[in-house]
Amino acid sequence: MRLYVGNLPFSATEDDLLNLFQQAGTVVQCNIITDRLTERSKGFAFVEMSSAEEANRAMAQFNGQDLGGRILRVNEARPRAERPQGRFATAGHAEWREERR
Repeated sequence: MRLYVGNLPFSATEDDLLNLFQQAGTVVQCNIITDRLTERSKGFAFVEMSSAEEANRAMAQFNGQDLGGRILRVNEARPRAERPQGRFATAGHAEWREERR
């Protein structure tokens, strides 16, 4: 089960999260989301636990907990919404591009 972990301190590392969430069970994967240009943390991460039981335990244990002076938000991750690919993928942008020619 995949968890969303929000309001992370920008100094938090994947090892910090791994050590924290291992207290609730087996961590399958841990990814802090970073900005592509600056490679700086965006302040949230996804942690995948090996079972729903462990994920529920992690949510109960860490949601609202202080980490580095920030209160964590931990809940079940929602599926990623589909987004258009590329810069001019939507019809509105295509029309704008045509007008500029």
